[in-house]
Amino acid sequence: QVQLVESGGGMVEVGGSLKISCIAPESSHFRLRAMAWYRQTPGKNRVLVASISSLDGAPKYIDSVKGRFTISRDDDKNTMALQMISLRPEDTGVYYCNSVNLPRDWGQGTQVTVSS
Repeated sequence: QVQLVESGGGMVEVGGSLKISCIAPESSHFRLRAMAWYRQTPGKNRVLVASISSLDGAPKYIDSVKGRFTISRDDDKNTMALQMISLRPEDTGVYYCNSVNLPRDWGQGTQVTVSS
């Protein structure tokens, strides 16, 4: 079982910034996997917010976060990050990292709360 560990969440005001991080075990073949950040709000399914390629590090974002979120990865450290700026109340949720393809073995996630 691969355990991903997310961290860095918190409460910020509208317009604030936050950086969340994820670390994967050595056994997870992290560098071979396209990775993503997902967001979940109460009563709703997880939504893929941003992803990053394992081949060239190319990022993709959903429209609502383009220009505000930046995803990055460090394959030598098995880590991934999501820098978030100009945060909005609708960015609130629990953020999880996982593979783009066949995500499983979800971690605890990290709570991001944007207060207005």
